[in-house]
Amino acid sequence: MAGCARGSARAVLAFLLAPALVALLVTPARGRGGRGHGDWGAAELLPPRENAALVARFVTNVCDWGALATISTQEGVRGRPFADVLSLSDGPPAKGSGVPYFYLSPMQQSVGNLKENPYATLTMSLAETSFCRKYGFDPQSPLCAHIILSGTVIKVSEAEMDVARNSLFIRHPEMKTWPSSHNWFFAKLNITNIWVLDYFGGPKIVTPEEYYNATFQ
Repeated sequence: MAGCARGSARAVLAFLLAPALVALLVTPARGRGGRGHGDWGAAELLPPRENAALVARFVTNVCDWGALATISTQEGVRGRPFADVLSLSDGPPAKGSGVPYFYLSPMQQSVGNLKENPYATLTMSLAETSFCRKYGFDPQSPLCAHIILSGTVIKVSEAEMDVARNSLFIRHPEMKTWPSSHNWFFAKLNITNIWVLDYFGGPKIVTPEEYYNATFQ
């Protein structure tokens, strides 16, 4: 009888606690994220999370660098993933094109990798900005929005050279003084796949068409 009573008590307790547990699971956390503390609707110029394409464009535009992953051609790690930090720009603040441009040299290991296999994946994060620190978001938290762009890295054409140069030099003026002996050239990521992580529940998939059609207000 005692066992039955304990079982009934547990069932009643579970019934009473169920609504509260559901609320905790589906309601954005307060204090270190979610509504009331760093919600995007109350933050500076951040686009709404519902518009994943615009979030991706925003992150691309505010980030000055990213981690580019290529497939290594280096002895000892051939065929393995190889990531490096690269400066980049898609244009002036709030006026970006969405195209990540790079200033590269054949002396860089990543460039050697790309010559053999042009496929690459680029990651950029708001951890580069003051946003995540301001609201206490860990860089790995999806609340600290980051995006993953995959595609091929290619040299820009002559017709696109001025756009790439202006996009990079306005954000990275030091590049203008880098030694010409390194044979620098302008390149870009030709985007084929996009993932956006800006909240719990897994990444949002954005098509290149949606990405490039998104415009800043």
